[in-house]
Amino acid sequence: MNEKPLIILTGPTSVGKTTLSIALAKAVDGEIISADSMQVYKQMNIGTAKISHKEMDGIPHYLIDELEPDEEFNVVKFQQLSKKYIQKIYEKNKIPILVGGTGFYIQAVLYDINFTENDSDITYRMELEQLLKEQGTDYLYELLKSIDPDSAEAIHPNNSKRIIRALEFAKLTGDKISEHNKEQRNKQSPYNFCYFVLNKDRAMLYETINKRVDLMLQDGLLEEVKLLAALGYTRELVSMQGLGYKEILAYLDGECTLEEAIEILKRDTRHFAKRQLTWFKREKDVIWVNKDEFATDEELLQYLLKNLTDKNII
Repeated sequence: MNEKPLIILTGPTSVGKTTLSIALAKAVDGEIISADSMQVYKQMNIGTAKISHKEMDGIPHYLIDELEPDEEFNVVKFQQLSKKYIQKIYEKNKIPILVGGTGFYIQAVLYDINFTENDSDITYRMELEQLLKEQGTDYLYELLKSIDPDSAEAIHPNNSKRIIRALEFAKLTGDKISEHNKEQRNKQSPYNFCYFVLNKDRAMLYETINKRVDLMLQDGLLEEVKLLAALGYTRELVSMQGLGYKEILAYLDGECTLEEAIEILKRDTRHFAKRQLTWFKREKDVIWVNKDEFATDEELLQYLLKNLTDKNII
């Protein structure tokens, strides 16, 4: 087998990927690439539940703290940088481990998805951006629902960037982006991979999410967002649209009370976890790992290592 090894450890937010990823990296002599669309940004630590240097415990991490909050980061850039870092890790004779919950980013690397634009005509995009300003995200989301309901289900109603991309794709190619993604998903991976999806009881997961939000506030989320706002990072930025940031910004702008902002954040994070699980259920060749079935973290780790051995990855 000529394919090089790649390990993926993913799952919904707050499921416990970080601690397990460090133990796994030590066990297989691996290095970690963050598959998270938010942890790449500097100064955004609390709201993204970013791993600290102490938690890394000597394991090198890539795509953490690499960009300023006003720099562009998208799936294409993620794919380019990940491929570069995967090569760098191979050159050290180590195993790359993709860790994070952004399923589309993982898919892009795993199946080496081709993002070549079918058409460079940006007229329609500009038209959609104008519609966004005049009518708001809800209007575009309803438009997408009528054109490509499967995409609408997979995209958050507030994610104007992905909504516009899906509408633009449909207009320029005459195809649905959901069908394009399905085709890409059926591609053969260039890697010998193990794709672990960590999960646990839904009620327990939601409880963990609620506790994590409370802990973020205790750790200074409000102060973090105030500082970012003072530095001139506005709500229009993709980074500031992230969970934990847009809700607190709404409170700072007087649109709701702090209590309301916290409740919205908890609710939206629970919805986000549900959407993540929906995404992973559509992926093929996935190994579901139910945390509730393991008495200890060590048992859980041994289960991952057995799968990796069976697939000749380690």
